[in-house]
Amino acid sequence: MRVFERLRRWTILAASLLLLATAPEKALAASAQKINIKVDAALARFKEEVSGGDEFLQKAKGVLVFPSVIKAGLGIGGEYGEGALRIGGETVEYYNTAAASIGFQIGAQSKTVVLVFLEQHALDNFRRSSGWKAGVDGSIAVIKWGVGEDINTVDIKDPIAGFVFSNKGLMYNLTLEGSKFTKIVR
Repeated sequence: MRVFERLRRWTILAASLLLLATAPEKALAASAQKINIKVDAALARFKEEVSGGDEFLQKAKGVLVFPSVIKAGLGIGGEYGEGALRIGGETVEYYNTAAASIGFQIGAQSKTVVLVFLEQHALDNFRRSSGWKAGVDGSIAVIKWGVGEDINTVDIKDPIAGFVFSNKGLMYNLTLEGSKFTKIVR
């Protein structure tokens, strides 16, 4: 009976984490000012940790920044975060990102996601969509490069470049496939 009770508790915990991670935007909503402050900090970190990052961002048509995407799961997982789209250094729209997953997973983590739109048509298609899904509506190249290498020397062929940071720095071998990005009002 104890095993059944533990399994029931873990299932309830996993379902609660999933609901929290994918909760409606109003439940987890941050103010525009709070999002902008966190986006400023995330971009400062990007410029500090990515060699040539400042110059790279200046060439971008737009930059979508999610300062804190929380992922939690126990068998079933979900993630959620809010961020801002900046064009020419100014916030033009706010977005959330959400994803769900099934498989071996336990725990919670936070990550920062920076999407850099390198081509105008990719940015325009993203902004026109009512719910843009990575891997379906567009391809995002998650960038990997060597230590000390300048990002401006990397040959990026995709129209959108993605960078994912944990509290330990830039994360490699990740995918953003299946993440959905939706415009929100703040």
